[in-house]
Amino acid sequence: MGRNNNFHRAFGVYGLYFKEGKLLVINKNGGPYINRFDLPGGSLEESESLTEAMRREYLEETGFEIEIIKNLGVTDFMLPWKWKDFSHVHHICVYYLVNKVGGNLITPKQFDGQDSLGAVWVSESEVSVDNASPLVFKAFEWLKSGNLGLDVQCYQQWKVKK
Repeated sequence: MGRNNNFHRAFGVYGLYFKEGKLLVINKNGGPYINRFDLPGGSLEESESLTEAMRREYLEETGFEIEIIKNLGVTDFMLPWKWKDFSHVHHICVYYLVNKVGGNLITPKQFDGQDSLGAVWVSESEVSVDNASPLVFKAFEWLKSGNLGLDVQCYQQWKVKK
């Protein structure tokens, strides 16, 4: 990614919930991953801790109350995204392994800032660069290897699907 680009830095927490080899994902309704599968999660609200944000975002986007099993680590992605005065996004993601403790899958209430249209289960063979975010690929990579890797993942040819 060139030096002449203007990067928006995004930071969020994301939950990995696997069941029988399938991952719970949301249908994304905004941002650089619009119209793709993405992980439940998102940004922190004012004075909110990482784990509080994780529990709140997961409940809002899926309807599931969760317990956080463990922090899997941090990874980041860079990709083109024209938004405001920015040409790219640098997305920093804290990954948590989570488990459902209550609730039922819902269609999320739509409000300003809500970017989930609802949750679905997907297997690795069902996801591709055309229908999923880099976060989803990284989740399946972690499932296979137990590792998130260290280096940033750059998607030079990323196309935002409007």
